[in-house]
Amino acid sequence: MVKIIAALLGWQIAGFFGAIIGFYIGSYFDRGLDSFSRPLSSSEQARVGASYFETTFTLLGYLAKADGRISEEEIAQAEALMSRMGLSPNHRQQAINFFKAGSKSDFSLDQTMQQFVGTCGRMNNLKQSLLNDLIALALADGELHPSERQALQSIAQYLGISKALFEKIIEMIIARAQFNGGGSSAGYASSASQLEAAYKALGVSSKSTDSEIKKTYRKLVSENHPDKLIGQGMPDDMIKLATERTQEIRKAYELIQESRK
Repeated sequence: MVKIIAALLGWQIAGFFGAIIGFYIGSYFDRGLDSFSRPLSSSEQARVGASYFETTFTLLGYLAKADGRISEEEIAQAEALMSRMGLSPNHRQQAINFFKAGSKSDFSLDQTMQQFVGTCGRMNNLKQSLLNDLIALALADGELHPSERQALQSIAQYLGISKALFEKIIEMIIARAQFNGGGSSAGYASSASQLEAAYKALGVSSKSTDSEIKKTYRKLVSENHPDKLIGQGMPDDMIKLATERTQEIRKAYELIQESRK
């Protein structure tokens, strides 16, 4: 489509030769667009999935060591994550090895992120999902330490995520954590603090219109939907985290909807 438009523009500007030049220039853009829209082959999915899995656990080790030492609590959190994900014995050992590699003093964040972006760079949902998972796991102990925040900020920069968006993601994830533990949305509706957290969980405010909230909700669900992430190459081991995130988003939206009836 781009090459046709470019050829027509070239014809209007420089006639026949302009049309030819425009056609070839447009062809390059079309090929670029195809690379972003075409589905991954099975071999590409395997390569992307392996990169995502390795990068996640390597960076968890890096974050754990960000303050200079790895505490027993951080090790326990990593082990709890592996159990929660239901990793096979083989994948569990791989995750442990990657975690240890990320915690070493000679670990190179630059090399790790360059490799990840080189493999998964066109998968925007995967890049943001990686940051979401890392932030959520860093917050597992109830707080985000300054050294962890600084390390996460560096990771976000490699992923092309602005500082403003980074701070907003942190706020949204903290708010979503308040919806863990189940319960009906009607039971939450009487709590002003829960409702405020629900708005923050979606990145909207109580002043947002119903249509704005619905649009934001649908965008978040689309970005975090397990089926879409699988299509971009997310490994099966990591889908559980995306599913939980989608459930948190849905629960926050349902609470807002209930309060506005």
